[in-house]
Amino acid sequence: VNNALRGGKVFADFKPGFTDGIRCDTEGNVWCGWGWGGVDTNGVRVHAPNGDLLAFLHTPEVVANLCFGGTKRNRLFMTGSTSIYALYVNAVGAALS
Repeated sequence: VNNALRGGKVFADFKPGFTDGIRCDTEGNVWCGWGWGGVDTNGVRVHAPNGDLLAFLHTPEVVANLCFGGTKRNRLFMTGSTSIYALYVNAVGAALS
């Protein structure tokens, strides 16, 4: 109604930092670039579809964006403040169609 979102709820709490850039894998997990809350928050957080934290990949700097790539979509590319990182993961990025 009136193009308004309704019935929303908090998916995950990212304090003390915040997230930037999200992607989903084929299992419905949400991969989020994270940081800006101190060096311990820099990296990528992986959340289950219900919002539970599954994993945290620590990086030396804030991760502003990320994407899955490679022929099997199992390589995670992450843009940091001054660097680009790549890592093979045990997940497959959701296809863009």
